[in-house]
Amino acid sequence: MLQHKELLHKRKNLLAFSGGVDSSALFFLLLEHHISFDIAIVDYGVRESSKEEVAFAKELAKEHNLTCHTLKAPPIKSNFEANAREIRYSFFERLITQYSYNNLITAHHLGDRFEWMLMQLCRGAGAVELAGMQGVEQRGSYTLIRPLLVCDKNELLAYLKHNKLHYFVDESNADEKYKRNYFRKHFTEPLLAEYKDGIAKSFVYLDADRELLVSDSKIERCNDFIYFSSHSLRSDIATLDKFLKTQGKVLTSHERELLQMQECVVVGREYVLSWWRGFVLLTPYVQTQKITKEFKEKMRKLKLPPKMRSYFASDVEAFEVLESLAFA
Repeated sequence: MLQHKELLHKRKNLLAFSGGVDSSALFFLLLEHHISFDIAIVDYGVRESSKEEVAFAKELAKEHNLTCHTLKAPPIKSNFEANAREIRYSFFERLITQYSYNNLITAHHLGDRFEWMLMQLCRGAGAVELAGMQGVEQRGSYTLIRPLLVCDKNELLAYLKHNKLHYFVDESNADEKYKRNYFRKHFTEPLLAEYKDGIAKSFVYLDADRELLVSDSKIERCNDFIYFSSHSLRSDIATLDKFLKTQGKVLTSHERELLQMQECVVVGREYVLSWWRGFVLLTPYVQTQKITKEFKEKMRKLKLPPKMRSYFASDVEAFEVLESLAFA
């Protein structure tokens, strides 16, 4: 049931925990396989049971001699799912930096992956997007590992019930105002109940196709300036998407479309992405920066996209790296 055990043994692991079916099953499976780990839980304060879940996490950690990290999230006034995800992963990454964890473990399962695939399919997507989440992803200083990605939720539930293990049910998972819940109830769960083996096999094929389409690109950095060698449009967008996720930003379908049509795109009014001289460039989106005539002329000769010029005017060191790329 548990994948990638070899990457978890003798490593410092942090489990993203909620007390629900998925993370509770993963908690006990990790114990069962003698994998050491600590847990981290976020209380968003939107459900009455959240305090009870945090108390349960603390007690469970104490019982098994683990560290339990907790966070009380600030109020989220809009776009709950996206903002909650950003709060959650920022918290995890702070812990990873502070305590030198090697791996972040999450309890995503086959249903989550299939749900994502169907949502991407309805928005418009290719093989890379449809393949979606991977079992192992390198994210800067740590590795994100999803050991349950081939398991169906019903298998996890059966495991908990068979071993008489406690878990919580998040009532918000039944609220169809969240699109993922609508897809889960009406499409994901019925199809998995009927075609689970075929769906799992399809992801094996999609992963193989993704390997052919996506080339590994070494991401370089100078301050807030990010760059890497361009391989192909599909591969470049996949690399950008992967990096931006580490920054708490998920590309929208509209932004993906723009990236396929334009050489320079502003993303979320936070970043500027551009293809330039065989490289992919990513900088913060800076609008107000006084630029001298001499510097303007330098950037004009380099044919640097105008939307990036204010940033490079504010970061001389990054501009020197850019010039070195131009004359490499």
